[in-house]
Amino acid sequence: MVHFVGMLGAIALTALCWGIYGPVLGKGSALLQSPLRAFMCVGLAYFLIAIVVPLGILSRFGEKGAWRTTGVVWSLVAGAAGALGALGVILALRVFQGNPIYVMPLVFGGAPVVNTLLNAFINKAFNQLKAPFLAGLILVITGAVVVLLFRPQTGHGGVVVEAERTLGWLLSAMMAMLSWGAYGPVLHKGQMAMGGSRLRPLICIGVSYFLIAVLVPWALLVPLGDAGNWGGGGLAWSLAGGALGALGALGTILAFACGGKPFTVMPVVFGCAPVINTFATLALAATTPESVSPFFLAGMLVVAAGAATVLAFGPRGHAPPKPAPA
Repeated sequence: MVHFVGMLGAIALTALCWGIYGPVLGKGSALLQSPLRAFMCVGLAYFLIAIVVPLGILSRFGEKGAWRTTGVVWSLVAGAAGALGALGVILALRVFQGNPIYVMPLVFGGAPVVNTLLNAFINKAFNQLKAPFLAGLILVITGAVVVLLFRPQTGHGGVVVEAERTLGWLLSAMMAMLSWGAYGPVLHKGQMAMGGSRLRPLICIGVSYFLIAVLVPWALLVPLGDAGNWGGGGLAWSLAGGALGALGALGTILAFACGGKPFTVMPVVFGCAPVINTFATLALAATTPESVSPFFLAGMLVVAAGAATVLAFGPRGHAPPKPAPA
């Protein structure tokens, strides 16, 4: 019972943090006027929360599990997927001026499909993809189309400019959904390979974020002639966005440590996060409730329902063989 309550709390933490993540990060990158600087802030937040703090706790109190090469590699890959997903979100929101209110539901709708298909590949369980999974996939696609058709319009430029921006943020959102869709299964594999450790996978994620989201953008600031600034407001909002991402990653790890599996944890996360995202966007951005079509809200709910269905009825893997009777 304690483990079940702990798992629910960890799932709620992840859904809340990742639901607020997009609007907060979008505000920070807009104030900094630089996607690279916002990306660096995300990496710095991960460095503090996912490396410095866990290393201090690990050295002081220790923890079950061990540093195993396989687990480190899988966890580093999970961190790389998370960092590339964050980059996709920043590109969609800042470079191509998408709005979190419709970018994030599409990301959270597509990621579960990737998550489920990757789980099927890892567990060699494609034969378990049955009718409910296909129905959920249809719901995701249908809801995504409705979200796109009835998304709040920003009115930037002419038809050609708007088409280019739409294509840009769609491709960026696709990058995020592919990366974050792979995140859960890969992270779970890394955690299991390290004996169920909670802190070690988080440290590996932080290392990946530091390499991809701090060192690489820092090296590119001058060559790319970045014209942004390190304003206090943008810095604070972007660091807060990174902190939300890191806390969401911690929530996922804690949910797995309490006995949750990717096919039970991720449906709730990806089902609730778009709803939280919508309320957070309305609270933080210039989008007013009157500009949001009821059809858009219906489409967003269909995406969330489809995402949860895809994960709930996705493959569970093959049960271990029963021992032969004596």
